[in-house]
Amino acid sequence: MFAVIFKATMNPNISAAEYDLYLTTATKMRELAFAEYGCIDFTAVTEGQEEIAISYWHDEAAIKKWKSDTEHALAQAHGQHHWYKAYTVEVVEIKRAYQFSAS
Repeated sequence: MFAVIFKATMNPNISAAEYDLYLTTATKMRELAFAEYGCIDFTAVTEGQEEIAISYWHDEAAIKKWKSDTEHALAQAHGQHHWYKAYTVEVVEIKRAYQFSAS
């Protein structure tokens, strides 16, 4: 299993209309990841101007296909010019995972 860790600092000068477009686009990109590219899970958290999103995938090939999707590429370009001050993307392979759930 693989994970994509996206860490971003939002543009502090983003307009309300542009922020609404960002939220709509982010939701659409998440849905696209699940529907077309086999994303297993996708979690995003925002605190102030900082955002982190972690998505989980069965294989790296699916991640590459999602990254090169035309609609996703347009969203990335728009993000670079309007939404983000900076961001990093890390693709990692998960070697071990375990969980706990209280009943």
